[in-house]
This record gives sequence, structure tokens and C-alpha cells, in this order.
Amino acid sequence: MTDQLVREYPRAAIAPPGARTFRFFRWQLAELSPRGSWRVLAVLALPVAWHFLHREGGTANIVFGIGVTLALAALVTLATRRALFGGVVVTLMVAIVVLASTFKRQVMDMVVHAYDLYFYFTSWSTVSYLWSDHRGYMLALVGVALLAAVLGFLAFKLDGTRIDRRWAFGAAAGFIAVATAAASVKGERRHTQFYWEDLYVTSFYSSWNETLETLWRGQLIEALDGPHGGPPFRIPDTCEVRAKPPHIILIHQESVVQPSLFPGLAYDRSVDPFFRSGDGRLHQMRVETYGGASWLTEFSILAGVSTHSFGGMRQFVQSMMAGKVRDTMPEALQRCGYRNVVFYPMLRNFVSNARFYQAVGMPEVFDLKDQGATSANERDRFYYKNALDEMSRHVASSQKPLFTYIQTMAAHSPYNYTYQPEVEVPGGGPGTEPQMHEYLRRLSMARIDYEWLRSEIRRRFPDEPVLIVHYGDHHPIATRTFLGYGIYDDPEDMSIKADGPGYITYYAVDGHNYRPPPLPSVDVLDVPYLGGVILEAAGLPLSDSYRERKRLMRICGGRYHGCGRREEVLGFHRRLIDSGLIDAR
Repeated sequence: MTDQLVREYPRAAIAPPGARTFRFFRWQLAELSPRGSWRVLAVLALPVAWHFLHREGGTANIVFGIGVTLALAALVTLATRRALFGGVVVTLMVAIVVLASTFKRQVMDMVVHAYDLYFYFTSWSTVSYLWSDHRGYMLALVGVALLAAVLGFLAFKLDGTRIDRRWAFGAAAGFIAVATAAASVKGERRHTQFYWEDLYVTSFYSSWNETLETLWRGQLIEALDGPHGGPPFRIPDTCEVRAKPPHIILIHQESVVQPSLFPGLAYDRSVDPFFRSGDGRLHQMRVETYGGASWLTEFSILAGVSTHSFGGMRQFVQSMMAGKVRDTMPEALQRCGYRNVVFYPMLRNFVSNARFYQAVGMPEVFDLKDQGATSANERDRFYYKNALDEMSRHVASSQKPLFTYIQTMAAHSPYNYTYQPEVEVPGGGPGTEPQMHEYLRRLSMARIDYEWLRSEIRRRFPDEPVLIVHYGDHHPIATRTFLGYGIYDDPEDMSIKADGPGYITYYAVDGHNYRPPPLPSVDVLDVPYLGGVILEAAGLPLSDSYRERKRLMRICGGRYHGCGRREEVLGFHRRLIDSGLIDAR
């Protein structure tokens, strides 16, 4: 070594005779030996293996995740003949997915989906939103990406392996076979996997199938490929009403279903009137989820389209479609002068709900903290009181009609404990399964609290017209034994028949100082039509798109996704897209 070399490269890694070297900034680095490269690769594999063994679920899921990861590393090696480089690239990918999922879960209570790569980075407005509202996370991810690029470059240069491509191809084929077999054993991913569990990396891997399907289709929602045969939908500039419309209270009755749906169930019949509308009838509604995922019901009501039309992406409609749906039910109310508010029992970032509400025309969201809740499942009366207090302030200071969307939570699972045991209310009759008994107790409390709400409306607003609508968002899991399943079967593992009772709930419409018009005369109303029914019940004019929904409801007998005239529904979706009311990409 010469004095000149030492002075020029004070931290030089001196290469053995014959080794290739390269200059990186002020350092001259030597290529590692093949044995050294494999040792570094083994060290990198340890944290990756730990993550899969401790954070990626059961055995089949772990084998699936490791198989896919090794297959990706083998494919990179096949392309470059560098095993260390392949290992570093895949290790960095796993680290970035875990980091991005951690950030996304903190902000939205969701983990990374493959479609995010397209969704978040092909729209300047979405990138601007991320930069404006979550700049710290964005800077962290950019910093990690730059660091990954540097580390990848160094790994490529330092890697001393030169793998025969035949070996690399064989390894890739073997790992793909292992991953495929494990995927078959573990079955389809759980519907709410992106919300409830860690599984950050395997969730990302599992989401590529539906992402590629969506990209191949070219749009998120199903629609006709050709002309729809109708003029573009127009959004009215004004809303002409003859008199001040009624205040509207829309109540999302969490996990509530009419017990009369199940013959032979012994229960207190005094709850039956709770499910009837002002016309004295029970009006049944078909929802699109069982035992959970309330956001699917919310989306269909507020946006006026079926979540089933989004295929494998339907679990993410609220986050994916925020800002991409126009002429929503709340926006129609805004045109007619309404102030729209939401009383939400969870934190506002739960499954990105607040952002969706604000995007569809409900800018004021009172979440768990805003309402001073001590838990996420307060008695219904708690949410009703908060909403009525806000309504009192509004009526005292404004002539605008008020739309109040209230979500309840007391009837939500689990049912393996007694909710508010100090409250004595009827449950199930003798011999009722314990979880159903507990659910029926909570249903009795829901009836009592709703009656309290009605009495408070009469007391507080004796002269104000009020339209009251409430609906069941999905079945409680306590009904699973009545659908032929066991008491411990998980709802996500249950195959609910599309035309069976598992998707049937109810909606009810009534008024105070206001008489709603007759409700649709269909046996069962599919949930996407409820928003239009509410607009008509309030005596408000319908826009072009809602008039078309009304026509579809009539010709389809209340069905939407299951309509026998499917081309009509797909043509409706095409008109929504072509009219700019849905951005389907």
C-alpha cells in the first residue's frame, strides 16, 4: 500500500489480489467473496424470518409468505445472477411494506394493499392530499426509499456471487410451488384481513390477484364496455322545494335485525313495533355484509351503488372511492340547503371513515373523542342525546334544515358478556342460546332508547318537522346458528346465500310533525336504493341519477346487484362514469 493511496482513501477497504473494486463517494470498496456474500445474506435472513414467524399468522400463512419472498429473491437472482443483491432487494421490500403498513394503520386503521401503488401514485390530487395531511409519513417513506436505493446499489456492486441461471430458475420454480401449495392450504384471505390483523406482508402478497384483475378490467366498478344508450346525468344547480323540508335523522342501528325473521325464536314481542314504519308495516332491506364491515352498508346508502359491483376490491370502497363519487345522497341534501353532521362512535380515522364522509358531503364529524365517550359501545341514548343537543343548538341559531347521521354501537358483538348487567330487560325465552339471549337483551335496550329519542324530539321540537329513518346495517353474529352454522363459526368463513335470510335486515321511516309519502312496494329493498328513498321521503326533488335509480328499483323489483336485468345496472354504471359522477380508476 502506498502513502498516496492511504492519504486519498483514509477508510479504504483494501481488496485482495484479483478482486474487483469500485469507488463510492470517497471510499474504494472491494467486492465480497462468494462466501462473504452468503454470510451477509444469512444475517439479513434472520430478521425477515423472525417477522414471518411472529407477525404473519398461522403455519400455512407463514409458509406462503416465506415462499413468495424466496421466490421473488430467486427471480431477482435469475435476472442478475447475484444472490446477495436478490436477498437485499427483497429484504428492503419487506421492510418498506411493513413500514408503510404501520403508517397506514395509524392513519386509516388499514394496512397496505397492492392497489395502493396505483391508487396513491397515479393521481396528483391524492399525492397532494398525502403531502398536505401526512407529510411526516411521506417524508419518512421517501427517506427509506432513497436509503433502499443506496443499499441496493451497494449490494449489487459488493455481491461476489455469480449464480448459474439454471440453479436460480430451479429455485424460483420450487419456491413458487411451495407458495402455491401453502396458498391452497390457507384458503382465501379473510375479508377484513386488511383491517384487523398484522399480516402486513402476506396481506400485500394476497392483494395482487384482485389488483391485477382490476387493472385488467380498467376500472374499479363493473360497467358496460360499450355505449349506455342514455344522455349524461346532470347535477342540478339548485333545489326547488315548496316549503322548508323536514330535519332528517338517519340512524345506523349497529348489528340490528328483526327477530321475527327467525320462526321459532322465543323473544319479547314488544320489540316488534320498533321495526315498523309509520305506515305500520315492516319493510325489509337486503344488505351486503354479515356480522361486520358496516362501512359496506354505509357506502351503498350514501353513494347509491352496490359494493358487490367492485368485485374483490369492495372491502376498500370507502378509502378507494373517497373523492371519486359525486351526486351522493348527502350532496343532494346540501343542494337543498341542509347542514350535514355525523355522530360516529369510533375514532375518525377508523377505516378512513371521516375522510369518506367529508368527501361525500358530510364535513362535520363528531367522533368518539368529540362526543366524550368512555368506550366505543355506549348506550344508544348517549349518541341520541349528543345529536339532540346539537340539533337544539342548530334550531336556535339557523333556519337551515339539519341532516343528522347517527351510528349506534351497543348491539355490536361480542355477546359473551352481559352488557350493562344492572339494566333489567327481557332477553330470549327459556332455552335460548346464551349469545342470542344477550343480543336480545341489547335489542330491548335499543327499543327503549329509541322510544326515549322519539319522546325527546316531541318535547324539544314541538313545532319542527322531523323525518326519522333507521335501519339494520347487518346481522349480529348471534344469528349464525339460525342460518345453519355453529356458534363458534367465524362470519368470515361463512358462505351466506345471496337470496337467503343472512343478508335481510330492515329499514323504517316515520315522522314528527311530518307525514312521509308511501314507501316503495317491494318485498325487499336492496341497500343502494335507500338513499333515494330517503330523499323522496323528505319530499326533495330527485336528480337525474336518482330518478334512474328509482326506475331501476321498479324494473328490478327492489334488486340491484342481483337484478335479473343486469345490463340495465351495468349501463347505469357506465352513465355514472361517462357523466363524471364516478371516477372509476
